[in-house]
Amino acid sequence: MKTLLKTLLSTGIAAGCLALSASANAKNPIVDTVFTADPAAIVHQDTVFLYTGHDEQEPSKVGFNLNEWLLFSTKDMVNWQAHGPILRATDFKWALNSAWAAHMVERDGKFYFYTSVYKEGGPKPGFAIGVAVADKPTGPFKDARGSALLTNDMTDHSPNNWDDIDPAVFIDDNGEAYMFFGNSVPKYVKLKDNMIELDGEIKVLDIPNFTEALYVHKKGNYYYLTYASGLPETIHYAMSKSIHGPWQYKGLLNEVAGNSNTNHQSIIEFKGKDYFIYHTGSMQHNSPVGIGGEFRRSVAVDKLEYNADGTLKPVIMTTKGITEPAQ
Repeated sequence: MKTLLKTLLSTGIAAGCLALSASANAKNPIVDTVFTADPAAIVHQDTVFLYTGHDEQEPSKVGFNLNEWLLFSTKDMVNWQAHGPILRATDFKWALNSAWAAHMVERDGKFYFYTSVYKEGGPKPGFAIGVAVADKPTGPFKDARGSALLTNDMTDHSPNNWDDIDPAVFIDDNGEAYMFFGNSVPKYVKLKDNMIELDGEIKVLDIPNFTEALYVHKKGNYYYLTYASGLPETIHYAMSKSIHGPWQYKGLLNEVAGNSNTNHQSIIEFKGKDYFIYHTGSMQHNSPVGIGGEFRRSVAVDKLEYNADGTLKPVIMTTKGITEPAQ
């Protein structure tokens, strides 16, 4: 089944089936024909492009097994179309495996895809961050550097070899770009205008109880820093009036997401409405690919709402998902 599905996705044959399934049911998870994780969404023109990891773990095995990133799109947040795999970890020739969490950003007509992959060699083998680039959000993508943007030996904040994961890039109003990343220690660094080189020192953020999954968005005068905390992970957030902080911790945003020890969020505004995109392990037993779990996750979407003072309302996770099309 898994091999057949991968073949269908890569040829585009399954795209119509996935779109029909989502539009007919308008449910969470948004796709139940393949396991997806670590969502990263962007809005381009009149379309949301959603990039996810692909959990390929068999139920009888333990551990994460991700080798590629998938792409889905929607014009109304209800009907989703599958575009198949857009990149594999091994497309970075210097990387070994592990297509972990990624992030997409557009700049000057180019689409930059920042990734977490495992790299051997060097004084400190471990997870590294790569960047691929394309002329369209659907690709094709290619390694933008031919080498890692950031490697494990460039940081010494933690003894873990996975402490440089989960890149999320934010472009500020003045055009300056910053990459947020990290596990156990939250970090960020400025990027050069070409988006594929670091520009300055790596700095550590002052936020409480951080685990991973840093993500920054801006609404009005406030910057919002969301992140996973604890294990099982819940999503918390902080606010600031500057991308450099200080960040004022505001509390819990999203509870444990179903049968999953991890969570990973993406936040977008689309056609005047705000959305919280995350993954959950609660795929039901009657799905075509079987029951979910910690290593068999699925992406879901729910509403994100703001209070009058700019703070965020706790996200209410639903099985219905988004039922009202964005127009």
